[in-house]
Formats: sequence, C-alpha cells, structure tokens
Amino acid sequence: MANACGADPHAKDAAETEEAIYEVIPCNRMELSQQLAVEELITTEASYVHNIQLCVLDIQAHLQKKQLPDLDLEGLFSNTNEILHVSRRFLKGLEATATQEHEQLLCISALFQEFKEEMENVYKIYCASYEHALLLLESYRKDPRLQEEILKTLNATVPHTGASDLSFFLVMPVQRITKYPLLLGKILENTPASTSAYPALQAAVCAMAQVNTNINEYKRRREVANKYNKAEHLTLRDRFARLNTHSIAKKTTRLSRLFMHEAGIVAKTEDREYDELEEKFQCVVSSVAVLKENMASYLGHLEAFLLPTPHKCELQIDEGPAQQYCHFAEYLHCTVYPEFKRRLDRLVCQPLYSLSDMLVGPQQLVKKRLDKLLDYEEIQERKSEMGSVTYDEEAAMNTYLAINALLVAELPRFNQVALQLLGQILCSLSTLQQDLAAQVLHQAEKELEQMPHSRMPLPSFWKMVEDTLQQSGAQLRTFCQAFEMVTPSLVTKPLNPTEEQKVLSLVSKHGPDKLYQVTSNIRGSKDLDLTLQRGQIVALLQSVDTKGNRSRWLVDAGGPRGFVPAGKLQPYCPVQSQQPGMQMPALESSTERRRHSYASPEAPRPQMATFTPAFQVVAGFSFTARSPQEVSLQAGQPVVVLEPHDKKGSKEWSLVDVSGQRGYVPSSYLVTIPVQEPMGWSLPV
Repeated sequence: MANACGADPHAKDAAETEEAIYEVIPCNRMELSQQLAVEELITTEASYVHNIQLCVLDIQAHLQKKQLPDLDLEGLFSNTNEILHVSRRFLKGLEATATQEHEQLLCISALFQEFKEEMENVYKIYCASYEHALLLLESYRKDPRLQEEILKTLNATVPHTGASDLSFFLVMPVQRITKYPLLLGKILENTPASTSAYPALQAAVCAMAQVNTNINEYKRRREVANKYNKAEHLTLRDRFARLNTHSIAKKTTRLSRLFMHEAGIVAKTEDREYDELEEKFQCVVSSVAVLKENMASYLGHLEAFLLPTPHKCELQIDEGPAQQYCHFAEYLHCTVYPEFKRRLDRLVCQPLYSLSDMLVGPQQLVKKRLDKLLDYEEIQERKSEMGSVTYDEEAAMNTYLAINALLVAELPRFNQVALQLLGQILCSLSTLQQDLAAQVLHQAEKELEQMPHSRMPLPSFWKMVEDTLQQSGAQLRTFCQAFEMVTPSLVTKPLNPTEEQKVLSLVSKHGPDKLYQVTSNIRGSKDLDLTLQRGQIVALLQSVDTKGNRSRWLVDAGGPRGFVPAGKLQPYCPVQSQQPGMQMPALESSTERRRHSYASPEAPRPQMATFTPAFQVVAGFSFTARSPQEVSLQAGQPVVVLEPHDKKGSKEWSLVDVSGQRGYVPSSYLVTIPVQEPMGWSLPV
C-alpha cells in the first residue's frame, strides 16, 4: 500500500511531462509553417522584382533601341515601369521586417495596408490592358520579321530564363497581384488566433482581396467603355442597315423620356458630382476647339504675310535702305519664319491635334452615358411597378452603373491632365512668339545700324521724320488736286440693239433723269445686292435702303432690282447719236395722248437724246468663215453689229462689220462687255 502510494507522484509527473511535450510539438510546427510562409512571401517577391526588372530594363530597352516602327512597346508593356517602381519599394519594406522578430507579422500587415492603394492604381491599369497586349503579341507572331526580332532580344538579354515568348514575362504582374491574398492567407492559417498579429493579418488579407475585387471591377468597366468610346464613321446606308424594330423602339423610348425631362413631367436623375465633372470636361473640349480654330486662322494669316517676296524683285538700286530692306526680308523669309513654323508645328500644332484626338473617346462615352441613363430610369420605373426585371434589363442597368462609375473615377484625372497639356501648349505658343519677336528685333537692329541716320540723336531724327512727312503730305495733296482735275470719264460706245432696248425701257419707265452709270465693278455681298459691271446703265428707284442708309441705293438694272453702293454710281450724261434710226421714241403713249387731249396740237414734241453707254461687242470665240456671206473672227476682236438677225429674221446669225469687212457670224459667238478703264492717268503739265 505504501509502495503504491509512493509510486503515484512519479507516475503523475511523467504523465504531465509527456503531455507538455506533445503540446509544444504542434506549436513549434505552426510556428515553423508560419516562418516558411513569411519566407515564401519575401523570396517570391524578390524573384518577381528581379523578373520585372529584366522585362523593363533589358527586354523593353533592347527592343526600344531597335526602333521597329510596327512594334507597339507601350501597348505591350503598358505601365510595367510603374509596377517595378512600386514593387522595389515594397520588397525593401518586406526585407526590413526580417529584423523585427516578434513584430514581423504586424509590420508585414502594416506594409500591405500602406501599399494597397498604390498597388491597386498601378495593377488595375496593367490588368485592364493585358488582353490588348496578348492580342498584339498574337499579331506579332504572324509577322516573321517581328517575331524573329523578339526572339533575338530574348536570347540576347534573358537566355538563362528559358523564356521562348514575351508572354512569359507579361503574365507575371497579373499572377502576382492575385497571389498576395493567398500568401497572406497562408501566414494567417499558421498564426494562433490569440496573438496580437492575427487581427492585423486578417485586415491585410481582406484589404488585398478588396484590391483584387476593385481591379476586376475596373477591368469590367474598361471593357464596357472600350465598347462605346470608339467614334464610328457610318454612312447613311450603314445607319439605315442598323435600324430594326428593337433599335427604333429603344430610340423612341429614349426620346420620349428626354422630352418628359425637358417638360418637367418626370424628374431627372441628379448626380452633382458627375455634372460638375462633365461641365469641366465640356469646357476643356470647347477650349481645345476654339484654340484649333484660332491656330488655323493664325497659320492662314502667316501664309498670307509670307506671300510678298520683295527680296526676289530685281531693283535697279545698288545700295541704300531699299537693298537693306531686301536683305532683311530675305533673312525673315528664308531663315526666321521657316524655323518658326517648324517649331510651331512640333510644339503647338501636333500636341494640340493629339489632345483633340484624345477627347473623342471620352466625348463618345459621355454621350453614351446619357443614352444609358434614359434606359436606366425607364427600367427603374418598370422595376418599381412590377418588382422585377429581365436579365437583359438588369444588364442594361449594370452597363449604366459601370459607365457612370468609370467616368466619375476617371474624369477628374483626365480633366487635370488635359488642362495641363492645354496650358503647356499655350505656354509654348507664347514662348515661340516671344522668341520670334526677339529674333526679328535683333536682326532689325543690326540692319538699322547700317542706315545713314542710325547715329543721329533721337530729337533730330524725329524732327527729320516730321519734316519728311510734311513734305510728302504737301506733294500728295498737290497730286490729289491734279488727279481730281483730270479724272477720265467713261468712254461712250454705241450699244447693240439688245442693250439699246434695255436702256430705252429704263428711260420709258423712269425717265432720263433717273439714269445712272456704274463707275466700277460691283460684286453683291448681301441679300438683295446686285452684281454689276463697270459702264452698265441702271435707273434709280430709291436713294435709301430699308434701314434708312443713304449710301445704299435701290436701282433697276433692266430686269433685276436690288441695292448697290451709291458711291459707285454717277448720273449718266447722254450724248447725241451720230447714227440715223437710233432716235429715242416718244415717251407718251396713245393712252397718254388721249388723257392729255387738251394739249395744243401745235406744241412741238420734245426730242429725246440718244444714249450710248460704255459697252462694246467683241468676239467671245474665234470663228472661220465657210462661205462668202460669212466673215472670220478672232477671239477678243471688236465688231460692230449691223443687224442682230439674218435675212430670214433668225437671231442665230448676226450681220457684223469687222475691220471694214461685212458678213454673218453666229450670234452666240458675240459678247457684250464694258469698255476697259484706260491705263494710267495723264496729269497736267
């Protein structure tokens, strides 16, 4: 009994020791797995950073040096350089946690929390463009030349990796961002729930899982946006081909919904955040459009300014200011302005047109958002009434939400970048203008130093200029006075019968005192304006237009009526015709004679003068006589129309006198033109 009682304490101690040993072993195993999981996270991150570094610094740089025009490096590698920058810093932080033995897990959790936003921003861009990179890579495989260059680059830069294709490296960022939650989850599985690092690791796992969810959502939104932000240039036939009952019904529903918005029948869906962003975006769009118009006008004016080339004119002056001006003009045309236009195109025009092209996609997306918003409101109203919607209607609602969320997320950054680019373009334009002015001024000062008056004191110089201007003014006034005294009048020529009948008709309608002659060609530029030739005869109807403007007269041109400048009309002075049979008929008709039957029959009827306006008939085309009754003509040769018809009365042939020879010519070959103004002026001696 005593022996039994004495053995019990030893047996109890042995059992407790054995239980303690078995409790320590699982704890050591969990801790070991935890350490292995942490080491896996750090070592795989180091290997990943090394491979991304090879991709950016070796492969991409090597391909860039080859300058292959058909290779889209930006589309292939996207923003891998930004990923490399973030991953290097992240790896440095992970390696620094190794010195924190008891706080390592807390430090790792905090590090993921610190980098989650940066990782999401860089990886979402890469993942959204990854499918496009694969399509590019597939197209390059079909091009033997490009495929050979890519394989040569891989063999020259990364032969130790055994990579046979670029996809080996391009898929790494996509795989890495999805592996972070798994690696953290493995560490969490081997961390006791009672430790202080457990909730921090849980939060890190949730954070990285949310990062992957956000990346997938961003990718989905980008796919929706890429579907709608492409500008389509469809012909009218293509648009009609797309019409069907479904599209017509959908467009009709949208239009009716829009009308109800404008009429206030239904309330609009308000989104103040988006409305403010769209307003800024539309402001950028209009600013770019206005700047493009101004630049086009500026370039047109610059071309017009460069049209005169005085340096190419042969002046019979060996020296002096005229030659210096020619040298200055030659320097501007051949050196300054070509360089200015080249820099203007490179620094202003090309960036401006690129910015304008960048705005096309977002403009399409903004327009499509409005269409989808109208669909969304209609489906929401139907859902509130019926309680459910179809699968297609649910997809349409999700499409609107995706487009709206993408625009709200991307427009702020887009507006900021677009405004920065626009500001840089304007700064470049301003700088170019300053450089141009400085360069021209410098060259002008150099030319001015060679002038005879360059050393003259400023007061003396201005006194000389004033005296020269006064002397030139006196000479100009004298010239103007002499010019007014000898201004040539219009030369009168006989009219052909058609024009004569037109003038006689004007006289019979309005009287000879209303006749005016056009002193110079008039080209109508407004509504109701007439286009008239110099020398043409018109009759004045009103000496004021409908707005009371007395410098714009209403005239009758023998058919058409309209307004002409009063300054280009002068009273027509009739001359007595030398030809018999050209007398003006009596203005009084038989009706007028009956009306005024009380007049004395012995009263002599006044004779009207014959009017011979400044017209002449010339041959519009050359004509070769084919019979003795015909006469030959040369184009532009003056003729005298004797009869505007042949012996049978046909107006297709006219009897004319050409340099003393008479004969018939086709009437359609004759043209009535005003007499040309005499060249130069003869001043009195």
